[in-house]
Amino acid sequence: MIISIGCDHIVPDIKMRISAYLKSKGHTVIDNGTYDFVRTHYPIFGKKAAEKVASKEADLGVLLCGTGVGISSSANKVKGIRAALVRDVSTAKYAKEYLNANVIAVGGRITGIGLIENIIDAFLDAKYIKTPENEKIIKKIDSLIVNDKDQFGNEHFFDEFIEKWDKGGYPKE
Repeated sequence: MIISIGCDHIVPDIKMRISAYLKSKGHTVIDNGTYDFVRTHYPIFGKKAAEKVASKEADLGVLLCGTGVGISSSANKVKGIRAALVRDVSTAKYAKEYLNANVIAVGGRITGIGLIENIIDAFLDAKYIKTPENEKIIKKIDSLIVNDKDQFGNEHFFDEFIEKWDKGGYPKE
């Protein structure tokens, strides 16, 4: 299976451990960054990782940030993505089986590495249960995102914000 991963600047160490774990299980990993602890804009990496799944370059996605909240929110803005913020094995399994989630996000600073591995295993092993009810709710969820052709695959989408960041336009706390 091909897994697209991404993280913020808080947990690149956790991402690298998860990448190695996935590779040890025979998966191919597309690492979308970030790669260090230098403060950055996590939506960039949530978007990049999610787009690999939406475009079918990857089968599924795994995202990490301090809590998982921000990066899962950014991934969910990509058309075709159903990202679930999960903190336990049962939720990961449910997200895939009933909502056909194709990306999961986990808080790397609030969830232990062993549990993260168990969550990922449950997500990857679970199978979507196709029922009329599940299909109906997924269709409703998917209809909420507008197809923004100017955003998808646009490597320069965040340039304006990065330029402001570099000029001190945002506090670097």
